[in-house]
Order: sequence, then C-alpha cells, then structure tokens
Amino acid sequence: MVLTLAALVAERPLGLRVRAAGAGLERAIGWVHPTELTDPQAFLEGGELLLTTGLALDETTSPGYIRRLVDAGVAGLGFGVGLSHESIPRSLVDTADEVGLPVLEVPRKTPFIAITRAVSRAVAADEYASLVRTGKGQQELTRTAVGKGGPGGVVRKLAKLVDGWVLLLDSSGAVTEASPSARPFADGLQDDFARLRAGTLVTVAGEYEVVLQTLDTRARGVLAVGTHEPLDAAGQHIVNTAVSLLSLALEQNREHVDAVRWLRSGLCDLLAAGQTELATRTMKSLWGGVPEAPWSVLAVAGPAAARRSLVDALDAEVAGDKVFFGESGAFVIALGDVETVARQASRIGGLHAGLSDPVSIVDFPAGLRQAKQAAEAAKAERSPLVRFAEHAGRGFLEMVDSQAAQAFSDSLLAPLRHHDETGRGELVASLTCWLEHHGHWDLASARLGVHRHTLRNRMRKVAELTGRDLDSPGVRAEFWLALQVSGG
Repeated sequence: MVLTLAALVAERPLGLRVRAAGAGLERAIGWVHPTELTDPQAFLEGGELLLTTGLALDETTSPGYIRRLVDAGVAGLGFGVGLSHESIPRSLVDTADEVGLPVLEVPRKTPFIAITRAVSRAVAADEYASLVRTGKGQQELTRTAVGKGGPGGVVRKLAKLVDGWVLLLDSSGAVTEASPSARPFADGLQDDFARLRAGTLVTVAGEYEVVLQTLDTRARGVLAVGTHEPLDAAGQHIVNTAVSLLSLALEQNREHVDAVRWLRSGLCDLLAAGQTELATRTMKSLWGGVPEAPWSVLAVAGPAAARRSLVDALDAEVAGDKVFFGESGAFVIALGDVETVARQASRIGGLHAGLSDPVSIVDFPAGLRQAKQAAEAAKAERSPLVRFAEHAGRGFLEMVDSQAAQAFSDSLLAPLRHHDETGRGELVASLTCWLEHHGHWDLASARLGVHRHTLRNRMRKVAELTGRDLDSPGVRAEFWLALQVSGG
C-alpha cells in the first residue's frame, strides 16, 4: 500500500500540520525531495513531497512558486518553520488552497531526514509487499492450473487475486469461462475484441478498466480482466502468469507432444524470468529430477522445421533428470547433458548451436543470453557449434548485423527519448552518466549536477518505461551497448 500524505500526517512523532488543500491528502507520495530552489521543475518527475524552509520565498514570490510546483506534478509541499520563516507565508497558503496543492507545516523540532526516512520505509515496504503478492499469486494460480480446477479454476482464482472480474473468450468472442458476475460485460467488449489482433489492449467498461490480452495458443483466445483501478506491477505479473498458464491449459486437448512442448517453453520462460524455484519444482514433479548444476546452456538456431525435428528426436531419446530442453523464441534451449543435444542437432543438419559458460541455476538468464549470442555467431559463420568463451573477446557488436544492433538500440531507447522530448527530464543523458560511473549514485549525480535522489528517480523512471531491471548486470550491459550503437 503506497504512502499517502494523509498517512504521513497521521504519524504523530513527525508533528506535521495540514495548512492548505486538506482535500488532497489521499495523494500518493512517490519520493521526498528537499530543495530551496524557487523553480525546481527540472529536477522533479512528479509525485514528490517537496520539502523547503522557504529560504528564497516571501509573500510576493510564493504564489508563483506554488503554481510551478503544480505544473511539476508534485504531490504536496512540506514547509519547515522556525528557520527562514516563523510561519508559512499567507500568500503561499492561499494560493495552495486555490490550486489544490496540499501544504504541510513541518515544526522546527522535526528534521527533514525524519520525513525522508518515513517515506523510504513505506516505499520499501510497498515494494516488498508487491513482490510477496506476486509470488503468492503465481503459486496459487499454478496450483490451480495443475490441479482439478482447469481453465475455469484459473479464471476464478485470477478474479479474486486482482479483486475484479475475468472472462476467457474464444476465437469468435464467445465466453468459454467466466468469474462470478463477469458474463454481462462480454457484449460490450466485442468491438474491442474485433480490433485486437495480438498483444494487449486497454479499454473501459462502465466503471472498470479492462485489459484484453491474447493467449499464446494456436486457436485465438483472449483473456479480459476488469478492475476498478489500473493494475499495479504485481497485478500485471499475476495476469501474465495466468495468461501463460491458460495458454498451456487450453493446449492440453491437442496432441500430447505439443502440450509438453509448450510446457517446456513455459519453464524456459520461468527460468529466464528468474522464477527458478517454481520452474525446478515443476521439472521434478514431471520428470523426476533436475539436471545437476552448474549448467552449460545450449541454444540451437535454424529453420522451424529443423528445430521441430530436433525437439521430436529429443523427446524420444533423452531423460528428464539428465537433460532439460525447451524452446525460447526461435531457439531450442537445452541444459544438463548438452552433448547429446548437440549430437542430435548435427545429425539433423541446418542447425547451429551456441554454448554458454557454466552458470548457476539463478544465473540461467545470463547463460541463456550467452548461448543465444553464440548461436547467432555460429549461424553467421555457418559453424555447427560456437562456444561463447571463444567469442567473448570480440565484443557484442561484431557478433550481430549492424542493422540489427541499430534496431535493438532504437527499440530499447525509444521510450526514454520520447520522455526526454516532452521536457520532463534527461533520462538518456542520466542513464549514460550513471552507467559510465558503474552505478555509483554520488559520483554520477555530481557529474550531472543533480541530487542523488533525483538521479534515483530518473533511473526508476527508466526501469518503469522500459520494463527492465537495472539491478541486473546483463540489463545494464544491454543499455550500455544500445547507447554505444546510438552514439550515446
């Protein structure tokens, strides 16, 4: 639960008093930013609780100051009294009431750092709660999917987890499964259903925001999720899990081999997403064990028909506890006894394999990237097998086509450039500087001439806009390469 201004005021030890726009106290606080600048807009991204002692403010300058804060989208203003001012300027309070910007009086005895710590604790608790909720939701959906509930059980469970309603529609738009009271919404979604070809579409049905998401099945299907409030990050992860599980469940009526094939792909995706506990537990349940770590990850590229022949051959030959294989995009992925897989690939012909360095279970995503890069190099060299270690010294840009590298760079950086073009920040320059200083907040913020909290906010914005985790070394490397291709 995000911290609101009302909740912060309720923390009595802080001694905060509401002096203006009390009706806006339900606003969420994204972060705290102390500054004495009379125009801090360039250093704000919206949602902050701004703290000031009003050093440069008086009855004349206060109204303009308040309006600039409103333009910047701040959540509220904390004004420290007893230093520059014995009381908050009257014109500031009046203007804040007029424009609806909450103003909190901070007593002399309350240091700004105490407010910052209170908000930091709340932000950390909210992030942890989101992580726990995501994990529990994924586990509950998975237990439902592999139990007797089937697709209908997953739909009903998902509705409870997101506190909304859920519909599962077939290729004609007809309802195949629905949570309680959800069916009446189906007719109103038909036009949106007709417009949706693939991916996700967000629309509105009455008082609900509705997310329509296509399922990854051969027969077109769509999951519709309606909620009173937009889905938060945890809700989005839970819906994505439901989409994956439903995609698998609906394919169970097709040939057994195809069902297993998609299951293996799902497990590859779980491993790639860092969901190692769930993935390995499923492997043990289905195949009696997990290949012994560390893993050398093998990625095999080639025509779809050849990859299908390889999967069929592996289905008939390998044991689940000795080697695991699945598909990830245009690759067949294997770990464990990869020599067997490589031999099968060489017999089929037209396939090119890449082998990663040995990695731990939790480092599978890094091993997967290495294997795919090496497989692309093998394909370019028309070699049956390339080891990543053999090409590590070449540099990534020599392993891919320049046009492909430019396309990757443009795609990854496009949301940041669009954000910067709106004048709301300098995300590309900030990201470049932060990476140049190896993620060192103080050095990078000093180089940029901004406060480290401002830099942290910008990096959080980068992660939000791109959907990438900047704590991952691999993600940082991808951003760095993209910046180099684009010329920074």
